[in-house]
Amino acid sequence: MANYEKSLILVKEHLDNGENIKSSVYGSYEGKLMGNDTVYNGVFIATEKRVVFFAKKLFGYELESFHYKNISSIEKSKGMLGHTITIHSSGNKAKMKWIQKGDIVKFTQLVNSNIQNTNQNNNVTEELTTDIPSQIKKLSELKDLGILTDEEFLRKKTELLSKM
Repeated sequence: MANYEKSLILVKEHLDNGENIKSSVYGSYEGKLMGNDTVYNGVFIATEKRVVFFAKKLFGYELESFHYKNISSIEKSKGMLGHTITIHSSGNKAKMKWIQKGDIVKFTQLVNSNIQNTNQNNNVTEELTTDIPSQIKKLSELKDLGILTDEEFLRKKTELLSKM
């Protein structure tokens, strides 16, 4: 129902405090209405936290949110009727076709970059968490050698365990 500019204004009502639109595209989003396939004209927006689809309807709106940590991939293609973007997220797929407005290249690059950054951060956190037992073992060895006192060992051990 709403055009590109109006959709960008309306979707801001659904963003968190401090969350900003970094890129957007406008096209036709494939969805379901009463169990049947349907198409909504709306926007895909990329923020620093997530990708959001928003479409204004006659009596309400459609909104779907995809946090970067849950997005496994983003695809783009171009056919005779225009560009298509597909986002794969935790067993879900969101597809916007016939994209008419917005910077498709900037949008997909931004989403890809955020997916990669999120995955790298998750890997670092996982490595640090799995390394904690070996760090505690090293601290125990330092305590046994008399380098650390019992109090220093317990304080550091408690600090490391709280990070798991």
